[in-house]
Amino acid sequence: MGYTRRVLDDELDELFGQVPAIAIDGPKGVGKTTTAEQHVRGLLRLDSRANRTAVEADPELALRRARPLLIDEWQKVPEVWDVVRRAVDADPSGGQFLLAGSASPSPDATAHSGAGRIGRLRMRPMTLVERGLAEPTVSLAALLAGRRTTLEGSCDLGLADYTEEIVASGFPAMRSLSARARRFQLDSYLRNAVDRDVPEQGLAVRKPESMLAWLRAYAAATATTASYSQILDAATPGQADKPARSTSIAYRDVLTSLWLIDPVPAWAPGGNLLTRLGQAPKHHLADPALAARLLGLGSDTLLEGDGTPVGPQAGTMLGHLFESLVTLCVRVPSQAAEAQVAHLRTRNGDHEIDLVLVRDDGRVLAIEVKLATTITDQDTKHLHWLTDRLGGRLLDAIIINTGPHAYRRRDGIGVIPLGLLTT
Repeated sequence: MGYTRRVLDDELDELFGQVPAIAIDGPKGVGKTTTAEQHVRGLLRLDSRANRTAVEADPELALRRARPLLIDEWQKVPEVWDVVRRAVDADPSGGQFLLAGSASPSPDATAHSGAGRIGRLRMRPMTLVERGLAEPTVSLAALLAGRRTTLEGSCDLGLADYTEEIVASGFPAMRSLSARARRFQLDSYLRNAVDRDVPEQGLAVRKPESMLAWLRAYAAATATTASYSQILDAATPGQADKPARSTSIAYRDVLTSLWLIDPVPAWAPGGNLLTRLGQAPKHHLADPALAARLLGLGSDTLLEGDGTPVGPQAGTMLGHLFESLVTLCVRVPSQAAEAQVAHLRTRNGDHEIDLVLVRDDGRVLAIEVKLATTITDQDTKHLHWLTDRLGGRLLDAIIINTGPHAYRRRDGIGVIPLGLLTT
């Protein structure tokens, strides 16, 4: 099969010719190596024991390969980061090194952060547009431009299709598997992360099942602002002698370093336009399929309403996982459009905006997510509340749903089926 182009390819096309070194961060299996290979001549795989042994002995060996050079799994020999940094200091011309890593080494593993020398790009699982499921008609970049153009297009994807995509995974190698093989691979992926990858990051896990239970509770908190105490309680029901809260924080930190959890931070706007905002992140795993698998939920059981969310936000598990799929499909093009992604929730929970995309100038695009084919006035109340407070700082307000058509309501709010959203 031929290579399936990713959104990150566009970013690399735009940046790599001018930037001497770029590190591509993301979880294992997301496609970092395959994508990076499209942009280089030389390849150094540090997950190979022979290569790793030689480079550990003499990190400067990395510089003897043809450039542009991909150094894959660079975190296996963190010293190559400083070798690349020094090479860039000596020759700052663009397009020399790509570094792909599925874990973030500890800050003291390298002598220098690489700031100003090595750029960073995040790679996430495949979005719906990258999966080629529909012909998208609505550009996120155009929405961020604030022109409030007419929205057009129709999408054949329905609720059952989106539910299948939640469990089908955005990891490229899993896309072609049968349902049984995919479940097996997702289980293996999670078990290997706990048994092998976490200890390699320096966290000794005495009871792997306890960490998997925490991950299941985190999955149940998908798209909520549940506290880590609530997640720990959900992971240890009925246990009087619960682990310390520091255990939950240690799990969070190591899984973040492996790019396996991918929370959306709370929006903290400057000035006094908005007050009483919550600071808790919204929880997401790297791929909604991981969350569904941890909870033992398939497409049929999700459609039947199975699964109980953890956290303050109401709704079904299907609704929360659909929001996680939307979040993935928004984050990837947002990075390409140079917009930051956050969420908004007031402290008492009376107002909430699922996704807030923030441009460099502070102006925002507000997005609500609705697991519905039709949109009512009740569904728009939080967007109208935000419009009243932000005025001209609000570029646009849209609702992403499971309906068949993209259009603008009479109040100006856009309605976009998820399958029609592109870069």
